[in-house]
Amino acid sequence: MVRRPVAWVVAIVLFVEAFGVALLNWFLGVVVDHQHMSMGGVDPHAMSVSSKAAGVVFGLYFAVCGLAALLVAVRDRAPSGIWRMLLISAAVVHGLLGAFVVGLVGWGAFGFMMVVLGLIVLTLMTYDRPGGAAAGAPPAGDGPEDGDRAARQAPEPAESPERAGPLEDGGPAPVTP
Repeated sequence: MVRRPVAWVVAIVLFVEAFGVALLNWFLGVVVDHQHMSMGGVDPHAMSVSSKAAGVVFGLYFAVCGLAALLVAVRDRAPSGIWRMLLISAAVVHGLLGAFVVGLVGWGAFGFMMVVLGLIVLTLMTYDRPGGAAAGAPPAGDGPEDGDRAARQAPEPAESPERAGPLEDGGPAPVTP
């Protein structure tokens, strides 16, 4: 039984995105190579190889981030250590890519990047550590039973002479220990 399917969705999206990014960069490298394109005097072969290498690197990066999300989904607990850092870096990368693609590709690509960013952040937030910041502290409630418990635990204040009122005839109030 899957309690929180968001990590499964993130894992699938990141694996598909890894394949898509690698394929897109490989295709761009092939196009640059066949057209003998050059920017600023850079060798077309160098541009082709660098595009293909970037596709492999980014594809592997997104695949490892997908693996991190898959581990979160399978274990059904929060990521820790390097896996958490990978998911956080993937969220940052999607935020930056979203800012770039809105001008280069359009609002649809921006929307996709923001949806993936939201899913990654949702995965990180829904699998937060149980107990919050103070894991050993008792829960602080604001219900009436909590107030009654606090009142029962607080000691009764001893009556001090300053608080005792005067007698009916005007004399000082007797002090009782």
